[in-house]
Amino acid sequence: MMPLAEQQLKVVIFSGEDEKATIFSSSISSILAVKFGINHVTLRSTSLPADRILSLIQSASADSESVVVFAILDGTTARGVVVAELLRSQSVFPAILLSPEQHATLGALEIARVCGLVSASTRRSVGQMLESMRQASLVDDAQIRTKGSARYGQAIEASYDNTFQITGEHVVMDASKGLVAPRLTGKVRDRYEFEQVLALVTTDRQSGFDRMLALVPFKGAVLNLTSAYWFETTKDIVPNHLISVPHPNVSIVKKCKPFPIEFVVRSYVTGSTATSIWKNYQDGVRNYCGHELPEGLKKNQKLWKNLLTPTTKEEEHDRPISSADIVSEGWMTQEDLDECSKAALAVFARGQEIASKHGLILVDTKYEFGTDANGTVTLIDEVHTPDSSRYWLSSSYQERIAAGLEPENIDKEFLRLWFRDHCDPYKDEIIPEAPKDLVVELARRYVSLYEMITWKDFEFETGGGESVIGEAIQMGVKQATES
Repeated sequence: MMPLAEQQLKVVIFSGEDEKATIFSSSISSILAVKFGINHVTLRSTSLPADRILSLIQSASADSESVVVFAILDGTTARGVVVAELLRSQSVFPAILLSPEQHATLGALEIARVCGLVSASTRRSVGQMLESMRQASLVDDAQIRTKGSARYGQAIEASYDNTFQITGEHVVMDASKGLVAPRLTGKVRDRYEFEQVLALVTTDRQSGFDRMLALVPFKGAVLNLTSAYWFETTKDIVPNHLISVPHPNVSIVKKCKPFPIEFVVRSYVTGSTATSIWKNYQDGVRNYCGHELPEGLKKNQKLWKNLLTPTTKEEEHDRPISSADIVSEGWMTQEDLDECSKAALAVFARGQEIASKHGLILVDTKYEFGTDANGTVTLIDEVHTPDSSRYWLSSSYQERIAAGLEPENIDKEFLRLWFRDHCDPYKDEIIPEAPKDLVVELARRYVSLYEMITWKDFEFETGGGESVIGEAIQMGVKQATES
């Protein structure tokens, strides 16, 4: 007997002739072809005479080069029972009973599982489908939990209504405790420099168009706690600057001397900024950061490997740069560059591995490194946060790419788009206040992303607002310097 080939796998689906049954069986046939590569699917009516059904069974049994899987839609009807009994008593091949109440995808999956017993490619497709369903369920769970659970909406709205958002403007330290430092303000994060350590306060400021757009409840905590999660998860790969997190918005970190390079790692051909791989590729660039890019790349497709695509940190504008030019232009030594590059790729690989288990694709991100007081290369700044990284939803990626659609993500751009539609945010001196419902929804999405990325429940810190941050900084600094 010749080895079983994929085209010799056949499926016969028996169903009633009513509209619901016809649509259901047709849907299963389509899913079997598209999702599992099972193209030889025949639809038959359960109203066929018994002798004709027996003839089909005998013909299938006599074909030594084929394997046939029979499926009966609703075997509880009178005709369905007859067909099921004939198949079970006369056929050497399996017969599956399907319910018209189940989803067509699940019906097709049941058939494909049986087909997978004799087809390796079908087994692989079944595995991919099960993983996709698992990933989709993770996303659905996060959305249902943060949308439907009262504690999320109530906490976010209470923070908004009572102006508990962390602005950084009202952080006060008790001078009598002797640990006081001036505030250095960034776009989102404020820095306090003490003698031995730094205190970083990640605020709820939402920036865009080179200005602050809104204060998003708990956004700062999400970013700070997400970084803390990744610092802990990757500390076996490379040392990092994190010492403690005395408050959800506060990190006490080592003082480090930063390298003037951002280590951007990319796994997909995407992006719209001037330094992104897709924008450069569209503009005809084929040597990007020292990597030769082949012709024919499509937007959002996966690269052949993860690419390190550094950018300079310059006052005028960042620019993509190759590893060779980083050394030749004097930005870094070869030794430091090699160590940072190796660490960046390893941390990114760890991030992708965990993100995949959590139903996400870590598409690209940026890392910053520096040297601590001992000259040790150290991971600093933030790691794999929703603001420093691009995440897509795993479950729908392949299907959307095949359909020519953009990958699905937990969108955070809608607030920027609202401002663009309601004013000129680059030119208007005064811009309108963002609607409460949009700000609250953006906060929910940040919290949802935190829980999807870390698999930790977000703990809402609602007591005290900014008044407790100064005390938390002083406590964290004191413990860091005494240890």
